[in-house]
Amino acid sequence: MGATLISLENELKRRIDDGSRKLVLDLSGLSYIDSSGIGTIVMCAGRMKQAGGRMRVAGANGVVARTFEVVRLSVVVPQDSDVKTA
Repeated sequence: MGATLISLENELKRRIDDGSRKLVLDLSGLSYIDSSGIGTIVMCAGRMKQAGGRMRVAGANGVVARTFEVVRLSVVVPQDSDVKTA
C-alpha cells in the first residue's frame, strides 16, 4: 500500500493546506488497513484539527471496522456508518 498511501496522505495534506475544513474519508471500499493506514488517518485528523477543521471516517466495515475498534480510532476520529450520515 506504500505508493497509494503516500498519494492519499499528500492529497489530504494538500486539501487541508488549500483551506478544506470539513473532510469525510469514505472507506466503504476498503477491505484491509494496517498500522500505516491508521497512522495516516490519525496524522491527517490532527492536522485538520490544528487547522480548525473536522475530519470523519465513513463506511468502515468488516476487518477495517474491527481494527478501528481494537485501536479505538473513534477516540481520535469520529466514525459514521456511511457518507450521508457523516
